[in-house]
Amino acid sequence: MSQQMPYQPYPYGYEMYPSAQFPFGMQQQQPQMVPMQPSGALIPGTPLAPGQVMEESYIENILRMNRGKVITVYQTFENNSQWNAKIFRGVLETAGRDHIIISDPQTGKRYLLLMVNTDYITADEELNYIPPTLPQGVR
Repeated sequence: MSQQMPYQPYPYGYEMYPSAQFPFGMQQQQPQMVPMQPSGALIPGTPLAPGQVMEESYIENILRMNRGKVITVYQTFENNSQWNAKIFRGVLETAGRDHIIISDPQTGKRYLLLMVNTDYITADEELNYIPPTLPQGVR
């Protein structure tokens, strides 16, 4: 009879619980160092392959390539009795992994918008975008 594990293994090279505490036949592993990097960024010192670009195609990087452009951000907010959906329009100041900052040129007001609430984004002009390149031989 095989036992099923009640949880997924922890993804960083070691089990979340010692095998003595949860004896499901798992072996205790030594923690491994995983290089941390901001999403879309390359590890410093890593050589670029021919045709590889510096930034990958993450939303935050696409937004950063388009700073200064007017965008419209469509957001929804669950369990909000006053307003479930809201539209924000303004000049894109910057973007991070979990947020967008836009400013309203009419009022000078700035908005810090959470990505988790963002449904989609539109722009009135063409967006700067560098598509990710595939390694040679991969299609």
